[in-house]
Amino acid sequence: MKFQDYLKDHFTPILLFFFLLLFLFCLFLLLKLSLATNIFILSLITCFFLFSFFFNYFKRKIFFKEFLSILEKIDQKYFITEMIPTANFLEGKLFLQALYEIDKSMKEKINESEKSMKDFKEYLELWIHEIKLPIASLILRNHNKQEKDSKELEQIKKIEEYVEQVLFYVRSEHSGKDYLIHECDLNTMIKNVILRNKDDFLTLNISVETKNLNKKVLTDAKWFEYIVNQIVSNAKKYKKEKDSMIHFEAEETEKEIKISIKDNGIGIKESDLPKVFEKSFTGENGHNKKESTGMGLFLVKKMCEQLGHQVEIESIENEYTKVTITIFKNSFYNVLK
Repeated sequence: MKFQDYLKDHFTPILLFFFLLLFLFCLFLLLKLSLATNIFILSLITCFFLFSFFFNYFKRKIFFKEFLSILEKIDQKYFITEMIPTANFLEGKLFLQALYEIDKSMKEKINESEKSMKDFKEYLELWIHEIKLPIASLILRNHNKQEKDSKELEQIKKIEEYVEQVLFYVRSEHSGKDYLIHECDLNTMIKNVILRNKDDFLTLNISVETKNLNKKVLTDAKWFEYIVNQIVSNAKKYKKEKDSMIHFEAEETEKEIKISIKDNGIGIKESDLPKVFEKSFTGENGHNKKESTGMGLFLVKKMCEQLGHQVEIESIENEYTKVTITIFKNSFYNVLK
């Protein structure tokens, strides 16, 4: 609180006080008090006024200075009501009372919203699990047909992929309850992803190469497979017309294991690279592919962070795209932190 602001706010009382002094001075003259007595009485009244004025100013200044200092130090500002100093003047008490009422109302509203969102997410998860059954049935029926419809199967697979994307997006908001970090076989997890996409690899003529995957890593198998599958989905989506390839490779050091997924597809424009992990970002290639949602790599980044992993991407347009996932050998402790 600045002194000049306090003066402006109390301009009317100060002005009335000076009028009072002038009135008393004239009254004392009419009562024929001596000039010295007149000045003494007015000086005494002025001293009492100034003492009261500055006392009130410093009392308010100390309160609001402490209030703003606490507010600046805490990251989550809504905790201010738990830490705010007690006011010993009327305006401060009214201010605190209003703040408590506002905070209480806000918390009640947030609780209602969180409950509503929780109910919606639970319903959505249930719906996704229900919808996956007819999707799996459609895939099985297509496989059992004497004349398989590759285009129909491709569209069903896309539906399945988008449904799963929604499921993992919902779960990623509270993923701590859904993943378990333990030692997993990297080769098995990559093979599971390859088997899942084998029909697409055959249909799209994409060759798959693996190298040095016989490693044990600390991760959650289900979430890691989903991360790799999202990267593979992008590689399929943005492949070249001929001689398409996806290469899986792992490199191990004393502190970490780096898993790279490299394709020789159309690549990513250099100006788009810094933004590819942003939510709903599709870039120039994404605009050319109408089915692109811009959510795949966003979820990859988010899930890697929650698992304590690191993800990086490099690409040269019309040459290759390489996504590298780094799993630290103490990743369990990184997740806990």
